[in-house]
Amino acid sequence: MKVQMKVSPKIIIDINADEMTTVFEEIANAQEILGICECGKCKSQNIRYVVREDSEANKYYEMRCQDCFAKIAFGLNKKGGGMFPKLKENTDEDKCLMGGAVQPGAYLPDKGWLKWDKEKNCNV
Repeated sequence: MKVQMKVSPKIIIDINADEMTTVFEEIANAQEILGICECGKCKSQNIRYVVREDSEANKYYEMRCQDCFAKIAFGLNKKGGGMFPKLKENTDEDKCLMGGAVQPGAYLPDKGWLKWDKEKNCNV
């Protein structure tokens, strides 16, 4: 079966699958990533997809707001190759959020969108 679905105001996906469960999974995956259509900090819809690569060929996937320069990072599943938005605190960089009040594994503010604070020397 072939299914076409609009997952955001600007993105339509096509799915080809034999099973309805596969269609459902593909839609859920697309909505989780591509359904993010506004910045969690300033609510701007002026966001872009960015893929960075470091000197060791590690790739970093993120969306960046072109208005306030906040970003949301995406992780990769160790199995299956899927992506997910990083919505929970898990790095030393995140620990200065809200005056250090964020506990490991706690949800980040602003739906995971972070912005570098030069004075605090961390993401907020």
